[in-house]
Amino acid sequence: MRRVWAIAVNTIKQALRMKIAVVFIILLVILLPMMGIFTTGDGTPKGRLQTFVSYSLSLTSLLLSLLTIIVVVYSLTNDIKQHQIYTIVTKPVHRFQILLGKLLGVILLDFVLLVLFLSMIYFITVYTPRYIGATDEQINSLNKEFYTARASLKPVPVDVSRDVQRAFKELVKRRQVGPVLLEDKQARQNLIEELAQSKELATRSAGPGQQLIWEFNNVKFTSDDPNEEIFVRYKCEVSVKPSDNRVAGRWTVGDYREQKLGLRAKTPIWHKSRWDTIRTFHELEVPADVVAEDGYVAVGYVNLPQYNNTTIVFPKKDGIEILYKADDFTENYVRASILILFRLIFLAGLGVFASTFLSLPTAVLFCLVVLVTGTISGFIFESFDTLSENTEMIYRFTIKPLVKLLPQFDKINPSNFLVPARLLSWSLLARVAAVMIFIKGLLLFLLGVLIFNRREVAKIIV
Repeated sequence: MRRVWAIAVNTIKQALRMKIAVVFIILLVILLPMMGIFTTGDGTPKGRLQTFVSYSLSLTSLLLSLLTIIVVVYSLTNDIKQHQIYTIVTKPVHRFQILLGKLLGVILLDFVLLVLFLSMIYFITVYTPRYIGATDEQINSLNKEFYTARASLKPVPVDVSRDVQRAFKELVKRRQVGPVLLEDKQARQNLIEELAQSKELATRSAGPGQQLIWEFNNVKFTSDDPNEEIFVRYKCEVSVKPSDNRVAGRWTVGDYREQKLGLRAKTPIWHKSRWDTIRTFHELEVPADVVAEDGYVAVGYVNLPQYNNTTIVFPKKDGIEILYKADDFTENYVRASILILFRLIFLAGLGVFASTFLSLPTAVLFCLVVLVTGTISGFIFESFDTLSENTEMIYRFTIKPLVKLLPQFDKINPSNFLVPARLLSWSLLARVAAVMIFIKGLLLFLLGVLIFNRREVAKIIV
């Protein structure tokens, strides 16, 4: 272990002597405070903080990712090119210890820099409301909607299978489905799928005067604070766009089970009518006492016919959800910081792997391609969904498996959790570590060790 540690210390010293490392560090030291001062967002304290956290975390993650790739690749390839590695391999040091020392040195450097810069971001984020002179009301709102970690709940899926069967039998009864279609299994299955999509859409659509109801289970709170609140986050679209891009609706939140049975409600029912801009996320603050003791709550929405002449549709993916406080901002921020560290550890392992068989510029380019691909993996998957059937088959068995082997950095972006104040759980963090570090990262490092052990570092001349 002492040999590995000596190589790690030497790698850190080598990195600190690199001009590009010094430039990246100075850039972050200067830019982060400037972003805290000049970032305004949408003009509100919440918008300002969300914009600063998003940009600062992205900038820090990007520069440290680039620094990690350059340092780890340069450290090994330069030692080989300048023949400095001859002084190591001739000593009782195994080749895997050389790679492990390089990897450990870069990880330690990343850890120190990450703690430094993320601490700066944290203190700027925490003290910005005081700096801009936010009012008590604004600070209270920030504590509920930003300085927190909220768990998300999706509504209970609605089973439309019975409605689909009933609709299909009705079509057969009315002879709107011919005997030829009934005998064709594929055509029959296509019709059933179309009916299922239509019925599922109906559970998310409300015409003028119609009502929608979503039911949620397992709403859990971390404290017994009587002033606790839940948030209904939603976005709606319309069949006919109104002139002012707004629709009116009446929201009801409470225990819908008691209403269905005609019983007296044990929990209060919350009502509110409001205008909402379409295709924009909104949040309703609802007192937590509307949630039943077993964690059940229902959300109802009525399309007000006196104001709307259009059908209102809530998207399936992100149309509606309930958010409730599950942890503190500081603990969530620490977990988000660890998430960035996982990315840097993977990139360090990738750089070690690439530098065992590629030259400096080629290895850096290879790592950058992996970084960019992982950062936009979601966009890549969505873009190929529009391909023709033949092209899609080629993509499915060639490019798609390769992209899936890479970490999907965009799906586990820390900003996706801190900006909307969403909970980043320890369980999710453990899954990311298991896949990104102990499977993909470790596999790359072991492949690098295998290649480096078989590589001829220098020719023996007699």
